[in-house]
Amino acid sequence: MGDAEKEEVIKRCTEMLDEMIGDITVPRNIRKSLGMLKNKLLDNGESVAVRAATVISDLEELNSNPNVPSHTRTALWSLVSYLETISVE
Repeated sequence: MGDAEKEEVIKRCTEMLDEMIGDITVPRNIRKSLGMLKNKLLDNGESVAVRAATVISDLEELNSNPNVPSHTRTALWSLVSYLETISVE
C-alpha cells in the first residue's frame, strides 16, 4: 500500500469520526474521546502505521465502554478494520 493510499484511508477514517462526533445520540464524553482520536490520526509527528496502531488500541478500549450506543460501536469496529489495513504493513 502506497503512502497516498494510506493517507486516503486516514482521510476516510477522519470523515467517519466526524460523523460520529456530530451525532447527538452519542454521549458527550464519547464524542470528546472520538475527537481526541481524530487528532491522533491527523498528527503528522508519527508515521502513518504508528498512528493507526495507536488509534486501533484506543478504539478497542473505547469499544468496551458500556455507554457507547450500538450503532456507534458498529462504526468503531468498521474504523478498526480500515485502520488495520495500514498497520499490518
